[in-house]
Amino acid sequence: MAKGYWVVFADISDPEGYKEYIAANGKALANYGARFLARGGTTEPKEGQPKSRVIVVEFPSYRAALDCYHSAEYRDAMRLRQGRSIWDMAITEGYEGPQPVA
Repeated sequence: MAKGYWVVFADISDPEGYKEYIAANGKALANYGARFLARGGTTEPKEGQPKSRVIVVEFPSYRAALDCYHSAEYRDAMRLRQGRSIWDMAITEGYEGPQPVA
């Protein structure tokens, strides 16, 4: 079964207030088996107009990624980031097909 991913590009306008969102989202993310692959580290934009922060969250399945986003726990946490950040987000299914070869 393919994993699921949240891929987020974000700008944080209220870093102190955003910490409340970070504290609140942990319960929902843990309940759905999430783990961070990227979380606001150093980035080097290459194309387009990406936001300042990149977040990639891996879930055990695409279904788990969707269910977490739509859960009551996450919905409560999501309210805490509104007005404190701007997000572009997609939930995507992982790829399990052939990989590049030399």
